[in-house]
Amino acid sequence: MKQHAYLIMAFMLGVTQLSEAQVITCVPCDMLGMVVNVGSQENMINLYHSGQYMTHPQDQNVFVWEFKDQQGNMLHQETIENEQFISFDHNWPLTDTINVTVHFVNDEANLDNWYISEGLPPTGNSINCLFEDQIYWETGEPTPWGSWTFIHNNPGVDLNTSTGIGSLVVDQKKLIKILDALGREVDRATNQILFYTYDDGSVEKRFIVE
Repeated sequence: MKQHAYLIMAFMLGVTQLSEAQVITCVPCDMLGMVVNVGSQENMINLYHSGQYMTHPQDQNVFVWEFKDQQGNMLHQETIENEQFISFDHNWPLTDTINVTVHFVNDEANLDNWYISEGLPPTGNSINCLFEDQIYWETGEPTPWGSWTFIHNNPGVDLNTSTGIGSLVVDQKKLIKILDALGREVDRATNQILFYTYDDGSVEKRFIVE
């Protein structure tokens, strides 16, 4: 009887460990997206990104936002950590179409549990997603109304790239820009959190002490 009880306990322990191992803490980029929040107004943007809600650990979520006009001029940029909304005032014309880009990274959120749940081999990839879309001021009748609206509702694109075993040349990634915690581009700074953005789409969070 005692041996039978041990077998039952071992089986239950195995089930518990399996359940914990298969907890999905994030989903692929193409299952995430951004929407205009109801708080948006003519001169104020408020966008929601589902990556914060769907990806854990949430305190490691980093969103690098950029808003540009059709000429490529930067209208607003901001780096946000552990936050599902971006909100700011603006003065661009309501007739303009605005390009919206957000790069979402979380080095601690591993997609392997998702792949396993779908019967796919794990890859070890973390969250590294790029979202690109456009918004415009949509109006309607008969009762006049207006709202910022996404044009394409594009899903996210996974920037993780797998390199073949037979590859002989490994390209060195190049630094594009360095941003501080407020999304401002800086040359170099110390004693503060910085975000290093590279040409392969990766973002590294650094804290340099001097």
